[in-house]
Amino acid sequence: MTRTRLAAVDVTLCYGDRTVVEGLDLEVMTGVITTVIGPNGCGKSTLLRSLGRLLRPSAGKVLLDGKAISSMKSRDVARILGVLPQTPIAPEGLTVADLVARGRHPHQSWIRQWSGDDEREVTEALELTGIADLAKRPIDELSGGQRQRAWISMALAQGTDILLLDEPTTYLDLAHSIDVLDLVDHLHEELGRTVVMVLHDLNLAIRYSDQLIVMAEGRIVASGPPKDVVSAELLKRVFGLDATVIEDPVSDRPLIVPIGTRHVYGAVGGPKSTV
Repeated sequence: MTRTRLAAVDVTLCYGDRTVVEGLDLEVMTGVITTVIGPNGCGKSTLLRSLGRLLRPSAGKVLLDGKAISSMKSRDVARILGVLPQTPIAPEGLTVADLVARGRHPHQSWIRQWSGDDEREVTEALELTGIADLAKRPIDELSGGQRQRAWISMALAQGTDILLLDEPTTYLDLAHSIDVLDLVDHLHEELGRTVVMVLHDLNLAIRYSDQLIVMAEGRIVASGPPKDVVSAELLKRVFGLDATVIEDPVSDRPLIVPIGTRHVYGAVGGPKSTV
């Protein structure tokens, strides 16, 4: 049964005196991959931080399963919701296994120390992300794609069923970006995780998302399935991008083809650069 897991209700978000997001409403449904897109500085990552209780709204509220997230205990939130920031930092020399084990901290207490259940959760998380063979390697020795898998493993080890991922493909080449997003898709399809991502690559966002949220200047300007949202008009209005939108021959979803001056000039007989 589809239901709302996360919601923002008339949320305003500020950094000091600067308002970044104002009067925003949204709903994140269970078992869905929702991706937030928009131009730089529009408030995408700020919104994600507020959904993960890393930033308190100046006005309005964020609801987690119908409860005000600000009123919940941090440990209770961490058992439901896992957050992967854009550029997570691990202490120098920390191994993959030790990093992933930190995901079990919300389940620890002075009367409940490390147990066999915790060990199984860490092992399963490493296996699900395909990095069990890297368990003893220091995080700072891994490639970008391996490092992202390690951080996702830690979020999985928390045992949460909601994942918030801020630019999980940052600094990755296209092959590794696809690899990480395939993993996210597997976690969604096979394990039923609810996922909210922020992505810059519009075509990857379209291909890997059930719902898109398009932001501009701190507000949501469009939302819905990619086929209902993406158009040449929206790309021009929100991103200032001249593009044509065709059907992706692989996914049958919209595919954005940017239009630059090189081919426009060449088509009308004007100057066309050569390499």
